[in-house]
Amino acid sequence: MNAVGVWGTGRYVPARVRSNAEVAAGTGVTPEWIAERTGVRRRHVADGSQAASDLAAEAVRRALASAGVTARQLGLLVCATSTPDELGPATACRVQALVGAADAVALDVSAACSGWLFGAKVAHDWLREADGPMLAVVVGVEAYSKFLDPADRATAVLFADGAAATVLGPVEPPGGLGGFRLGSDGRLADRVLIPAGGSRRPATRQTLAEGAHRIRMDGRTVSRFIRDAFPRMLGETLERHGLTTDDIDHVITHQPNPVLVRRLAAEAGLADRMTVVGDLVGNIGAASAPYALATAHAEGRLQPGDLILLTVFGAGMTWGSALLRWSETSSETSSETSSETSSETRPEARPETRPGSRTDTGAGTGTDPHRTERKEELS
Repeated sequence: MNAVGVWGTGRYVPARVRSNAEVAAGTGVTPEWIAERTGVRRRHVADGSQAASDLAAEAVRRALASAGVTARQLGLLVCATSTPDELGPATACRVQALVGAADAVALDVSAACSGWLFGAKVAHDWLREADGPMLAVVVGVEAYSKFLDPADRATAVLFADGAAATVLGPVEPPGGLGGFRLGSDGRLADRVLIPAGGSRRPATRQTLAEGAHRIRMDGRTVSRFIRDAFPRMLGETLERHGLTTDDIDHVITHQPNPVLVRRLAAEAGLADRMTVVGDLVGNIGAASAPYALATAHAEGRLQPGDLILLTVFGAGMTWGSALLRWSETSSETSSETSSETSSETRPEARPETRPGSRTDTGAGTGTDPHRTERKEELS
C-alpha cells in the first residue's frame, strides 16, 4: 500500500479583524495586557451571513487549487469542528454541497481543537484501505465568535474564526503521514465546553438568560494540561521512532496561546522550527494546526524530505501527535495557476501516486496576515 501524504493546503480567515483594543474595551483589560499574556495581536471574525461551512468551503477550494485537482476527484471529505452549522446534519455535508464534491463521502469529526489531526487519521486509514487510488480532504474550521461572551476575558481575548484544509493522497515512501498517537480523558470534559444547546441542556429561556450557549473555559486547568501534553507527546514520539530533536525540521502545533506555545518550543530547543500563527489569527480551534501547516507551506519553509512533528490538544480533553515526511515537490507553479476550471476536462481521473504538493493560495481575504537527512517510512 502506498503512503498517504499532503497534496495541497489551503487556509481562509474572514475579512473583518477584531483588534486587541476592541476586545479590551469589553473585557476590562488593556490591549497591552492581552498581548503580554497571550501573544494574540488580532483575530478574524465571520460576518452574520457566514457559518462554519462557508469558511470551510473556501479553505477546501484553496487546498484543491493547491493540489491541482477538482472537488469531483475527492472520495472523502472530513470536517473537524466544534462550532457546526447546526446539530445535524454533519457540517461536512454542507461543505460537500458548497464545493461540489458530489462523489465524496462526507462526515464530521468532533474532537475540539484536536479535530483536524483526528480527522487526518480517519482519512489516512480510509485511503490506505481504499479500493484503488483516492483523494481526501480534511478541513478544520471554527466560528467561535458566535459563541463568545465579549465580557469574558478568559475566552474573548483568545478565540476567533478561521478554516484550513489539507488534501491527502498517495505519495511515494518515505514521504507521508505516520506514527499517529491519539488520546482523550473525559474526566476533564467540563473544563472547556459550551454547556447548553445539546441533548443534556436543550435551549430554553433559562439557558439563554444564563449565557449557557457560550464558551466557558477553566484557563488554569487547560494551561496545566498543555504544559504537560506537549513535552510528553514530543518525548514519546522521539523515543518511539528513535529520533532526537535534531531530526525534527518543523513543528506544527495547535496554538491556543502563542506565548505558551513559544515557551514550550523554547524549552524543547525547537523555537526556531515552530510556525506560529496564533498571534495574527488567535485560537481557531480545529483550524489552528492545519492553518500553521498551510502557512509554512505557502511561505516555502517546507522542503522535500523535511520531517514535521504534528501535535494537537483540545477540549475533552483530547490530544494527538503524528509525523509527516514532506514529499518532493511535483511542480514549482503557484496553485493560483492550477484552477479548477483548467482541470474540468478530467473530473473522473483517478489520482496517481505523486511525489509531492504545490503551494497554497494564502489567507482568505487576499492579504496574508503572516507576511512577515534521516529517512524512515513513518507508516
